[in-house]
Amino acid sequence: MASRSVNKVILLGNLGKDAETRFTPNNVSRTTFPLATARRWKDQQTGEWREETDWHNVVLWRSENIANYLTKGKQVYVEGRIQTRSYEDKDGQKRYVTEIVADDIILLGGAREADVPAAADYDQPRGGMASAPRNAARPQPRTPSAEDEPGLPHGVTDDDVPF
Repeated sequence: MASRSVNKVILLGNLGKDAETRFTPNNVSRTTFPLATARRWKDQQTGEWREETDWHNVVLWRSENIANYLTKGKQVYVEGRIQTRSYEDKDGQKRYVTEIVADDIILLGGAREADVPAAADYDQPRGGMASAPRNAARPQPRTPSAEDEPGLPHGVTDDDVPF
């Protein structure tokens, strides 16, 4: 019988600090940043809401173009895998590091229009793919004319309709 395994991580959180990009000796970019995820629950004994924050070290290979948009506080969606590696510190002690190696990153909300990168900035291959913020492709609402909707007052747009 063949064995199967899955190593898949999906995170939605906020950056703890600006992303840093460094290059390997072979000139391959490695972008890293800490990502905070939080969960809330109601304490059954006290009835109070409690919150716990977890921090994840995220690594993104070959995507230096997106690093300028990964700034402290931005909300991002990350898909990838967990990887644990070891190294020896300066005292000869073996240390372990667990990281999330990102395959896909999507920038979410909070972007000002000046922060939205051009589509040409996202020509990354799979393994370092990034997507534009959701509001980047949204068409600008136009002001309706009197012949479009004679029953609506001037200045009402599709954004004013609650559904």
